[in-house]
Amino acid sequence: MGHGVTVKDVPAQEFVKTYAAYLKRTGRLEVPKWVDLVKTGPHKELAPYDPDWWYVRAASVARHIYLRKGTGVGGLKKKYGGTKNKGFRPHHHNDASGSIARKVMQALEKIKVVEMDPVSGRQISADGQKDLDRIAQQIVEARED
Repeated sequence: MGHGVTVKDVPAQEFVKTYAAYLKRTGRLEVPKWVDLVKTGPHKELAPYDPDWWYVRAASVARHIYLRKGTGVGGLKKKYGGTKNKGFRPHHHNDASGSIARKVMQALEKIKVVEMDPVSGRQISADGQKDLDRIAQQIVEARED
């Protein structure tokens, strides 16, 4: 399986962790000043514990857009949303923060991983696809050793 490995060939969690580490190591991804202050949605009570959560979210968004071309802010809000704890009342789904989804996509656009889709939302760019497939290839090679 050494030739033609794509993001679809590696486990999601492993890929996101590796790509997030790559984004942090390169330092190309722009991280807003407010990242350590915000919750990721109205259904959360606290901000994320992981100080590198921005890189993890960016890696996850890049993978999601790779797999589903045309994904926009609304789709990402739904994906990263969760259940609101309303005490004894029935729980309901709450969408995640649209601002975070938008800023992550804009940061990925700046480093040329994603680009605007002509129809709707964003799509992975040619350079971004090469980048992500290269990371997937490295994961497969590391597993074979």
